Amino acid sequence: MVKWKYRVHRLEVKGKDVQNTLEQFLNSLDGEVISILPNIKKSSLPQIYGVTEKVDYLMIVEKLK
Repeated sequence: MVKWKYRVHRLEVKGKDVQNTLEQFLNSLDGEVISILPNIKKSSLPQIYGVTEKVDYLMIVEKLK
């Protein structure tokens, strides 16, 4: 029976270049990405109008061999 190991990474979401940062991070992983979970900030009026960001960071679950 194979026991899988998992690793959870935290990726800060700051600035405008999030797509490239996420792409580089995912390409640097050795295992298989199982899930990407956003940590959403508590809603406020500026977030509703798009003035401030809604996501603090991403939790990325990686399955290792």
